[in-house]
Amino acid sequence: MEILHPDGWKPPIGYSNGISVPAGRIVFVAGQVGWNANQVFESENIAPQFDQALQNILAVLAKGGGRAEHICRMTAYCCDKPAYLAARRELGAIWQKHMGKHFPAMSMIFVDDLLDNPGKIELEATAVLPA
Repeated sequence: MEILHPDGWKPPIGYSNGISVPAGRIVFVAGQVGWNANQVFESENIAPQFDQALQNILAVLAKGGGRAEHICRMTAYCCDKPAYLAARRELGAIWQKHMGKHFPAMSMIFVDDLLDNPGKIELEATAVLPA
């Protein structure tokens, strides 16, 4: 996996501008919200939901034989921008707990609502496993 960072650009914080990956097995992980395996939200707060959603992403990826470092792209959908901004430090610690220093190409999209209530954040990912 190669991080693509154009010369002269200021470094991004918490993501990569681009990732180049040699051909391999592609795994697409559908949007995962912060509920447990029984589809029950254990918290209405964004940080615990982010933690669970990231664990859910990694569980689906592991079922396909992948690990966190194989994730090339992640998209986050959040319906509570003030809560997200207030929790950024805590979310960063959760990220490091599960992902370490691996920062895929990422997008954060703020939306009006999510399908699953009381969901605050949803994550989806694309991973490329080595050939």
